[in-house]
Amino acid sequence: MKKYLAIVLLTLSGSAVFAQGITLPPSGGNQKSSVTQWIGPVSVTINYSSPNVTGPNGEDRKGKIWGGVVHYGLIDQGFGSSKAAPYRAGANENTTIAFSHDVKINGQDLKAGTYGLFLIAEKEGPYTWIFSKNHESWGSYFYDPKEDALRTQTTPVDAEYTEYLTFGFDTRELTTATAYMQWENKRVPLKIDVPNANELYVNIIRNELRNFDGFDYRNIQAAVNFCVQNKINLEEALTWADYAISSPVGVEDFGSLRTKANVLTALNRESEAEAVMQKALNHPSADVTSVHQYGRQLLAAGKKEKALEVFKLNRQRHPDDKFTTFVGLARAYTALGDNKNAIKNWETAIKNLPENQKQNLAFYEGELKKLKG
Repeated sequence: MKKYLAIVLLTLSGSAVFAQGITLPPSGGNQKSSVTQWIGPVSVTINYSSPNVTGPNGEDRKGKIWGGVVHYGLIDQGFGSSKAAPYRAGANENTTIAFSHDVKINGQDLKAGTYGLFLIAEKEGPYTWIFSKNHESWGSYFYDPKEDALRTQTTPVDAEYTEYLTFGFDTRELTTATAYMQWENKRVPLKIDVPNANELYVNIIRNELRNFDGFDYRNIQAAVNFCVQNKINLEEALTWADYAISSPVGVEDFGSLRTKANVLTALNRESEAEAVMQKALNHPSADVTSVHQYGRQLLAAGKKEKALEVFKLNRQRHPDDKFTTFVGLARAYTALGDNKNAIKNWETAIKNLPENQKQNLAFYEGELKKLKG
């Protein structure tokens, strides 16, 4: 890190100038650290300097961290403007936490930006995390509660021994994660949620489709499918679906037509969706696998009779296929409770098992055994 030395140099004219900062080891040997976690499309970065339990002069501070180095409550540190300072949550300059987008902290709203991160530890009861709008000071010597953006309480928990003060993240999921500070034998958690992750993804996707990515109809299809799967932005997704089919960069094939039909279904425009899917099923690009996967989709949606129609059509259109078309029929008859026809089609499929399906033989035989049992 840079330590700026205020070395005054006298010029020939008698005026004073200051030397440029030079790079020296960190104060107290507390190395700078940084950790970044993505929560969906949102990045969270914590920058801090990391003191250790063993003091800078080699002293053993075990049992003296919490309530000692990490002082309880607010204190006058004897320097700076703050007479009631929290713990700086690290060493040296402010520990900072930066959010690329708005988030919720323990259920409270916090705007995107960079904040100074402080901690009020307590001998008993909950601790308090403080997010300060001032993130450029040294430590907490100049802490001012008027600059607080947010305060939130948390409950510390016992943790395995940690020599160096460490920030990290756990319970990392698509829309939530728990940040924590861990040192010596305690961990202090901080829950972070991104409640509008899918909306953020849509905003990102929308901008990406305006750039080079938007010149590939497959990217447009992927954007549409994301909206359908998450039931979000469906009207615009329908516009995108049409663009993926008929724009100068669009391609009309089974996949792009099926994508449009999926949007129409999500919009409860079933008759229109059915018309588009009929066109897709009669398109030259409707190969065995594509039609089979559409049939599986219908089964998953509980549309058993319709799925059987599709699997029958696949068998009719592709008589040379001796495996996939029969698997489709076997699945549909199973779903409909027609065990006789289900067994018949599973036996034909297994008899014609292709080489690339040999690893799945036990599964197929298991399906047949369940029906016969």
